[in-house]
Amino acid sequence: MTGYADDLALAHRLADAADAISMARFGALDLRVESKPDLTPVSDADTAVEREIRALLAEQRPDDGLLGEEYGATAATGARQWVVDPIDGTKNFVRGVPIWATLIALLEQGRPVAGVVSAPALGRRWWAARGTGAYAGPDATRGEAIRVSGVRELADASLCYSSLGGWEEAGLLEPVLQLMRDTWRSRAYGDFYGYMLLAEGALDVMIEPELSLWDVAALVPIVTEAGGTCTDLAGRPAPAGAETSAVASNSLLHSDILDRLARPAAR
Repeated sequence: MTGYADDLALAHRLADAADAISMARFGALDLRVESKPDLTPVSDADTAVEREIRALLAEQRPDDGLLGEEYGATAATGARQWVVDPIDGTKNFVRGVPIWATLIALLEQGRPVAGVVSAPALGRRWWAARGTGAYAGPDATRGEAIRVSGVRELADASLCYSSLGGWEEAGLLEPVLQLMRDTWRSRAYGDFYGYMLLAEGALDVMIEPELSLWDVAALVPIVTEAGGTCTDLAGRPAPAGAETSAVASNSLLHSDILDRLARPAAR
């Protein structure tokens, strides 16, 4: 592995440090949870994980920029930026649901080139860098190559989506409901997990109407290196800005999904 090998190795070390902190706080009786200004929850595990990752990156990559969900952005001297979601799935984390993960991405010129997704409560990690393929396993030393499915027909596809309330707010509830009717199976696994199941070939489409850069940056290299496609609702490569939407698929179904989710005014 060349190109981003050192960066990916560092991302794994960051994930190891994050896992040690988050697992120690998962299910803790003294876990502290507060509400952010947007009324989403943040736990002491979220902030502790991000502080540790920031400290390690300041030591290992002092010239790189950093954007984290909890503490914002630090400037870079070049075109490289790390993007971190310390715990994606905080609502699951605080309720004892094991589907949550630390997301770590490296961007160059604003495009994701490497990503690690670590879900220690599931005993699972996913990673990829540009041109290397995508992998999953218990840790960095025990990974196996993963690949999206070969499903070609929507009637045979397994669809994953975020909350229906979000699609209703986006004015696209009916197209999503029709997608659910037209696909073989539909489930709302939520957050990072649907994208990783897509990359493994366990499902075929994942859609989300609104998310932030730190929610998606680490997912894109894994999905695309596994042979999938990830765009916003307009078909632009994801992430398409600090706030974006996401349509991820096994590539074979992508055009059909985008057509079905096109806003009425754009048809």
